[in-house]
Amino acid sequence: MRIPRRTLLLAAGAAATAGCAVPAPRRRGPEADPAPGLAIASTRRALVLQLLAHPDDDLYFMNPDTREALDAGTPLVCVYLTAGEADGVNKIPGAPRPAPDRAAYSSSRHQGLRQAYAELLGLDRFTPWQKSVATLHGGHRAEVDVLTDGVRRVELVFLNTAMHTGRGRPGLPSLWRDRRLVLRTVVADNSPLERAGSYTYESLIDVLTGLLEQYRPTVVHTLDPDPDLQFSSEYERRRDSEQRGYSDHADHTAAGGFAWAALIRWVARATGRGEPVPGFVVAAFRGYYNRHWPKNLPPAVLERKAAHLVPYGGAPDWECGNPSGCGDYNVGGDRPLTNRKGWVRSTHHRYPGPRAQVATGAAGRLTAYGVLGLRAVRWREGAPGSGVWDAPDDLGGGPLAPVLGAATTADGRQLLFGLRFAALGGHGADNEREIVLLEQRSPDGPFLAWRGLGNPATGPDHGRRIGTPVAVTAPDGRVHLFVRNAEKGLSTRVRDAVTGRWSGWRDMGGGEIQDGLTAVVDTAGRVHVYAAGHHAVHHWTQDAPGTDVTARTQLTGSPVPAHAPGALPAPDGSVDLYYRPAAREQLVAVRADAAPAPRFGGYGPVTTAASAAGPVLLGRTAEGRIQLRTAEGAVVRSRGPVALDGAALHLDAADGRPVVVGLGPDAAPWAWRPRKSPASPTPAP
Repeated sequence: MRIPRRTLLLAAGAAATAGCAVPAPRRRGPEADPAPGLAIASTRRALVLQLLAHPDDDLYFMNPDTREALDAGTPLVCVYLTAGEADGVNKIPGAPRPAPDRAAYSSSRHQGLRQAYAELLGLDRFTPWQKSVATLHGGHRAEVDVLTDGVRRVELVFLNTAMHTGRGRPGLPSLWRDRRLVLRTVVADNSPLERAGSYTYESLIDVLTGLLEQYRPTVVHTLDPDPDLQFSSEYERRRDSEQRGYSDHADHTAAGGFAWAALIRWVARATGRGEPVPGFVVAAFRGYYNRHWPKNLPPAVLERKAAHLVPYGGAPDWECGNPSGCGDYNVGGDRPLTNRKGWVRSTHHRYPGPRAQVATGAAGRLTAYGVLGLRAVRWREGAPGSGVWDAPDDLGGGPLAPVLGAATTADGRQLLFGLRFAALGGHGADNEREIVLLEQRSPDGPFLAWRGLGNPATGPDHGRRIGTPVAVTAPDGRVHLFVRNAEKGLSTRVRDAVTGRWSGWRDMGGGEIQDGLTAVVDTAGRVHVYAAGHHAVHHWTQDAPGTDVTARTQLTGSPVPAHAPGALPAPDGSVDLYYRPAAREQLVAVRADAAPAPRFGGYGPVTTAASAAGPVLLGRTAEGRIQLRTAEGAVVRSRGPVALDGAALHLDAADGRPVVVGLGPDAAPWAWRPRKSPASPTPAP
């Protein structure tokens, strides 16, 4: 049965409130988005829910984000769509190949998860779990394992769909594509669930939606629904279990599709019943993509991440109390680190960038824009400098990916750019993405309707591979919009400063890059774009202000980047770059004056801003805490909620002091204004 687009897209809502003043969009093509002005649920009860294909997807691809949430005391629910039984062979390195036993292998992988999460909670790996059977939407049943440690809690929900059908086809991908398929489940050995069941496409989305309604997470982790194109050799593809033409396992892609379909349906059901929009944020993670790009975790972070796969892999001589096995034996010990595929050595977000776009609004109050409940929202600071935020205003526009781009026109009007799931469906239904724009009518005033800016790709399959939008306003008033395209290059549209009309999409050339772009204007008025490639930082710029932005040579001679660099205009017209090299902690600087980079260890992208006193750097410590470096020294944020990915750096309009804005695991914004920094890194409130 084909799902009507109205079911998958959020149903159109009521007219805009006066506070938002965003009219319903008037456009052709995909069905109109929901009108703005809906109420958004507010909750301070943080909970992370992960929607996964296999046991171990979270350990390989979502850590250290998951661990940092657990360390902060955030409850965690993990929903595994497949049984993970594969061919039923739990391989013991160096031992004869055992006979296939799918029920036993599934059970052993479940036991490995219990061991891993027990250690993640700081408990003995063989700590007993409470096992039960839960009845889900439509009468479906699943094993649920629970472990608590004081206020901390982990739940594992095993839907256990078969990874392969009786005809030898992959289960979850076929369920996404084949309207005739009924996919059976696997009963793992030693499970309290005694009878197998089955799922259809519709019933699986309904069950996932029901779990979202039951747990009401504030943060949802998913896998990548739109992996990169990757035409590796057939031999390498089979060795790495990648689907033909794409850099990920087919189960991961299908699980990502089912997850986003369920999220869209959750919001649609809630708003259709007149309830507030659920207040959650999403983080999607790349999978086998990790092996194709430079590794981005330095040794200390990698060692801790890989250590959590040791109890998952287990060993056949462990006395874990599970007769069918004590883990996924081929993954134990140092094998995640010695595996040539290197999946564990990186953690990549599918939609990188700041979760909040920050501006100084009326009377010096901060205004932040972000995505909540798949919709654009606006938060305003209650009083200047207070760090206390008013309830979010709904700006509509969904269903949107988690990160917005932003720019300000020459006359002070806010532009917001989103990556929209214009259509999302299986069984041959439309599956399309587009870049969309929300534009203010007047500075600090109401907004116009959402407007579609299309897609640089010519077909829906390539169109799904685009990245998050990044924009910058040039001194001549033109707004330059950039997105990574399906060919892993860069595409652009430009907004005319006088007419407000947009050019068509233009491919800018250049080599393959990762998503996560940095755009900046130098002191001569030229626009620059930087991105991380396979071997160097890639660069695009203008010959002179007002000309086209075009590709330049790669910045060779500097270390291979792990992420896009932070970029600061230098007084001589050059641009200073700051980034972490692949698999290294310490920052490097590419500067015209050859000055060394400041000491700024940690991991992940570095954001920069130029203050009167010198460069300001924002990043994470190796333990995952937010840190800031100014000319006065370094300071680490040690209080308040743990920061999700994508904290934003803003310089206060009144005094030029830095303020950091991010989202916590409760999906609420926070603002951090550190006091005067000490000369060396020490914790500060």
